[in-house]
Amino acid sequence: MSSVDGALLGLEGDGRRVRREQRIRRTFWGAGLSTLVISIAIIVSLTANSITFLANIDVGELLTFDTWSPRIGKFDVATLFMGSLIVTAVAMVIAIPLGLGAAVYLAEYARPRVRRVLKPILEVLAGIPSIVLGFFAITWIGPNVVVDALSGQSDFSLMTAGLGVGILVTPLIASVSEDAMRAVPSSLREASYGMGARRMTTVVRVVMPAAVSGIVAALMLAAARAIGETMVIALAGGAAGEAHFTSNPYDAGLTVTSAMASVAAGTDQIAGGGGQGAGQAFNSLFFLGLLLFTVTLLLNMIGNSFVRRVRERY
Repeated sequence: MSSVDGALLGLEGDGRRVRREQRIRRTFWGAGLSTLVISIAIIVSLTANSITFLANIDVGELLTFDTWSPRIGKFDVATLFMGSLIVTAVAMVIAIPLGLGAAVYLAEYARPRVRRVLKPILEVLAGIPSIVLGFFAITWIGPNVVVDALSGQSDFSLMTAGLGVGILVTPLIASVSEDAMRAVPSSLREASYGMGARRMTTVVRVVMPAAVSGIVAALMLAAARAIGETMVIALAGGAAGEAHFTSNPYDAGLTVTSAMASVAAGTDQIAGGGGQGAGQAFNSLFFLGLLLFTVTLLLNMIGNSFVRRVRERY
């Protein structure tokens, strides 16, 4: 055996280590494959039951009933999507300024000791169970903010739910945006200060544009979280399994997710009655799930496309 062959054999490594790495590689490959299989199974299940649902109702009336009432076979999807749009809009109006303001303070103004204390608290707030915020919405936000401050007519409304969801997603925007701003190289800040710019000018003109991809990702995550929120809206939205189309945020209403929760929970609003679509409440659950999956997927694709286009590399 030549010295070259001996050197090559030495590069092969220990046989036990090689076999162990091969097992680890196969384990990770199986984990990745299982996620793909599970995702495909979910899509197939949603699609199959959605087809059954559409085959047993008048598809032309999905957007014309002006009422979501599975009990009498009325499945107006526009009612639910309008509720989701109102809640998400109210939530983002609250969460964007609060979240970005908190992120700017932590990244640019807070002292290191203050940041070490506030950042973990912020991340803990992001993990508060949504049902806790739902209870807070109906006991404090509704009577004190919506009714007293905003002159609403009821404690239970889409406005109350939207404010609760806004508080829920604020820590998410703040945490992700702060990480994005902290990742901006200090040399950019120093160059701005060296040219005589003030701190606020540096934040607005230098740091935030440089971190725009991370900030947009935070906003997209928050929007997706608001669209998918269930418990806050189920508690504070004011509608139990049945809602009429409305564009007034002070009215009671349902969103896609809260309607799914009502159907899955089996309230007295989802069984019985007549009409062509009667008895399809269970299958409507899968149809709403497929719509929500599609909307969330499109939202993520649009967000990823924008992030790739504006991302800065250092």
